[in-house]
Amino acid sequence: MNAPLLPALATRTADAPARLREIPYNYTSFSDREIVMRVLGAEAWDIVQELRGERRTGRSARMLYEVLGDIWVVQRNPFLQDDLLDNPKRRAALIEALQHRLREIERRRDADGAAAQPAADDPRPAALRADRVARLLALARDAVARFDADFTRTAELRARALKRLARVTRRDNIRFDGMSRVSHVTDATDWRVEYPFLVLAPDTEAEVAALVAGCIELGLTIIPRGGGTGYTGGAIPLTPMSAVINTEKLIGLGPVETLRLPGVDAEVATIFSEAGVVTKRVTDAADAAGLVFAVDPTSLEASCIGGNIAMNAGGKKAVLWGTALDNLAWWRMVDPQGDWLEITRLEHNRGKIHDVPLARFALAWYAPAQLGADGMMRGEPTRRETLEIEGARFRKQGLGKDVTDKFLAGLPGVQKEGCDGLITSARWVLHRMPKQIRTVCLEFFGQAKDAVPSIVEIKAYLDRQPFGAILAGLEHLDERYLRAVGYATKSRRGGLPKMVLIGDIVGDDEESVAKATSEVVRLANGRSGEGFIAVSPESRKTFWADRARTAAIARHTNAFKINEDVVIPLPRMAEYTDGIERINIELSTRNKLRVVDALDALFAADPATLPLGKADDAAGPDARLPVEMLAERLAQARELAGTVRARWEFLLEAIDAPLMQATSALESIGLPEAAVEARRRGARDPKARLFDLLQDRTVRVSWKRELLGPLSEIFSGQAFRPILDRAVAAHKTTLRSRVFVALHMHAGDGNVHTNLPVNSDDYGMLQEANRAVDRIMALARSLDGVISGEHGIGITKLEYLTDAEIREFRDDMRALKEWLV
Repeated sequence: MNAPLLPALATRTADAPARLREIPYNYTSFSDREIVMRVLGAEAWDIVQELRGERRTGRSARMLYEVLGDIWVVQRNPFLQDDLLDNPKRRAALIEALQHRLREIERRRDADGAAAQPAADDPRPAALRADRVARLLALARDAVARFDADFTRTAELRARALKRLARVTRRDNIRFDGMSRVSHVTDATDWRVEYPFLVLAPDTEAEVAALVAGCIELGLTIIPRGGGTGYTGGAIPLTPMSAVINTEKLIGLGPVETLRLPGVDAEVATIFSEAGVVTKRVTDAADAAGLVFAVDPTSLEASCIGGNIAMNAGGKKAVLWGTALDNLAWWRMVDPQGDWLEITRLEHNRGKIHDVPLARFALAWYAPAQLGADGMMRGEPTRRETLEIEGARFRKQGLGKDVTDKFLAGLPGVQKEGCDGLITSARWVLHRMPKQIRTVCLEFFGQAKDAVPSIVEIKAYLDRQPFGAILAGLEHLDERYLRAVGYATKSRRGGLPKMVLIGDIVGDDEESVAKATSEVVRLANGRSGEGFIAVSPESRKTFWADRARTAAIARHTNAFKINEDVVIPLPRMAEYTDGIERINIELSTRNKLRVVDALDALFAADPATLPLGKADDAAGPDARLPVEMLAERLAQARELAGTVRARWEFLLEAIDAPLMQATSALESIGLPEAAVEARRRGARDPKARLFDLLQDRTVRVSWKRELLGPLSEIFSGQAFRPILDRAVAAHKTTLRSRVFVALHMHAGDGNVHTNLPVNSDDYGMLQEANRAVDRIMALARSLDGVISGEHGIGITKLEYLTDAEIREFRDDMRALKEWLV
């Protein structure tokens, strides 16, 4: 909440030094370069790079890396930290061992300096190398001294924190133990930057304000946290001097109550919830009363109410009733001064807030002790204000969602991701779902670019409320998602659709809803689609089951994925889909080119070193084929790999070439049929590109057809089977690192969830995925979209905000920081 203002956490550059793994005990995603810079500083890495090129025996370098490894493994393991804090003798022995290694490095430096003679091919004096080693040793000694002193400071600060915070909450709610810190170091991103100093788990809402005040006195950065389901790293500590305040024990949930809201003529159904209530509990409570809770994120079974407010969460129901902000009657938070702040919406329109010309909010501050155990404030506010915001300010024109404006005209709490306070409770407006509901499942078998415009057509049709029917949700799954969730088509065509839309059409008259639903199916038919309608609750639930399994996209990467959400204007959604397909084609082709590299290395090996099976001819069971024959087969395989490489490299480089220009090249690389189709299609549409043939798979970059099939003929027979097996294994290994992008979206409001499954232990794969994300964000902006619709900004998207977009918020946070200091 009062975190230091940092630059973008990580700058990814294509020409960054190669990742090394010489530091022992490094089981993290940090490279050796990153560890050296974190422990010793950027200057040290420059020195290490220079000395590496001059390394003689490498013994001194290994000892330095052992020192860094010992420091790093303790810094990244709270359990080891606790053990060393509890055992001063063991800690002293570790520090002595680190210092001993540094003394050995210095001894070797002195000995080498005395004996060294300048090499004939090295004009630089040995003294220069000795000076660099001396500077590196000085930096290492400073690091060891800091490492040693940190234990003393930690013990002292723990004692102070326990004494101060125990006045407010029970001692067992103040947690320094390794398990608590490990479980709060990351969120759904799996990023780990720093472990928190402590974790606080208040029993009641009334404790939170005093805990915030105590953390401020202790100089700790405050990280509000609920279920930890965020995809942008908003709950990840960036400094070791941080306190995570976990609100999961704040689980008060009131009954559904009909109240008269300020400035609203009619009574409104509402429900009160504390910040730690899991979203689905509120949904279930509303359902039990025959009402609807509009906030419906995919993570509703784990996310908490406080996070829904701080992120301005949405979900599939947002197309009808908007996001969290649209449905808040009031909310309570603790501000960075440790005071209570209640924000009440005035003249609530019970709909989307951007539809009103002017939104008004009443702000009231209270002292920490004014909140009673019953959740009611005692006495008058210490200060009052009224905040007025133009409705158009709440999201970019033409978009269904937008959480990129972090300042939001100064509105506290909502969309701030915990930066300006800690949400503790709220009262929500509930809605009545129309009596009649029909769910449609629309399967599209044509190209995605031709099917996507149906989203605009369906939305535009239902926005007119034909026959009184309205759209209550429209969700999209692309082909990769359908494959991941094991989707079973409802069509008699068989095969997998290119795209599926699932939507709810609602109204109070059964016949009207039926007519509107039939028209939606007719619209899909015009886009090579087929429609299926579910009326009963059981069949509707079956239709929605596939949408609920979207996490299955990351099944092959042990559930780890980069999950980005962007918002695209619906009329430009087809362009976004094309852009993602282009990225996927490039990623897939580059991965296959890496397979060719691996095969080329295999076939270039000395034939005598390659395994051979038993010959299957009449020469006997122990006979071996002559090496000369193997050499001939390897030469054929290398020639094949070279031909395929040239073809794939051309397709990758010429992907944007007009078809009329690509026809002769397609013939020359062995694709005569594609050349004929290119000539025909190019004559019909001069704007057609080679990309179009790759997108509809007229031209395919195929491992099975272009490599595996011919290689199976070259290495036919039992004798060559081991070599073919190695080729297949090389393909499988490389395929494991293939990055691809899959889409599902809240189609009704253009909120696209763009997912990249990644193996978190594969550094190269992570880097490639991050570069793809860079392109995805640029693509979204080029289509007049925004980089986040409901996931927030956090630390993963901060670099994609422009200075203009973040200026007001940054200035506000700087002013707040200066005020606190």
